[in-house]
Amino acid sequence: MLAGLAFTLFFAYHVVVEPVYAFLFRKPIYVHFYPFPKKLSLQQLEVLNNRFEFYAKLPVKQKRYFEHRVAKFIKQYPFYGKDGLEITDEIQVLIAATAIMLTFGMRRYLFDVIDKIIVYPDIYYSTINDNYHKGEFNPAMNAIVFSWKDFLEGYQISNDNLNLGLHEFGHVLHYQGLKSTDTSSTIFSATYDEIIEQIRYPANHKRMVESDYFRIYAYTNEFEFIAVVLEHFFETPDRFQAEFPQLYELVKTMINFKEIR
Repeated sequence: MLAGLAFTLFFAYHVVVEPVYAFLFRKPIYVHFYPFPKKLSLQQLEVLNNRFEFYAKLPVKQKRYFEHRVAKFIKQYPFYGKDGLEITDEIQVLIAATAIMLTFGMRRYLFDVIDKIIVYPDIYYSTINDNYHKGEFNPAMNAIVFSWKDFLEGYQISNDNLNLGLHEFGHVLHYQGLKSTDTSSTIFSATYDEIIEQIRYPANHKRMVESDYFRIYAYTNEFEFIAVVLEHFFETPDRFQAEFPQLYELVKTMINFKEIR
């Protein structure tokens, strides 16, 4: 009887309560709940503390959540170094932290659409389009791929709106958001549709292009637009909010982001 009641409550929560709450408030009922939080090694935590500004700004409790998620990410996905590149704590932690920063407001923070991280020391030849790449999300291989040199360059200048890690994980998040049905993905997908509807409106599109804020590559297609928008959202949030306040608020809602600046 107790098992039946538990099932009924579980069913009611996931099928009725949370969907209604998400529809009304555009966020999950809860985001963080970790009965047995994972820890990083001292060496990994040192990288996170000294090399990742987003983590350094978090309150203490949020840092524990972030550390847990980074540790889970590293455990979940194997990292493969190519062309002689040795996978180090620095590589694992900085790549994992970039993904976790992007999904920190989402309850479902790991990705089903990738199962490996591939890292080259520099630009590499890709068979996707027979060209040299700095990074890519390859859904056919369930892989995200980076040039480590170019990944690091994305963090050397923190306000140039060029961040390879954010851009490629933006593609992963976008792809998952359109394929999955969990609460965070549903919110992402619904808000994404609103964003695309807004930018298709000729007056809005004209203003965005003329502002010269988003680099022209953003207008290649909708997938590139969202990836570029996420780079800008994290790298120059004040200017983004000042120039395009409605779009900024939609992006906040899309990833359930809470400012810490």
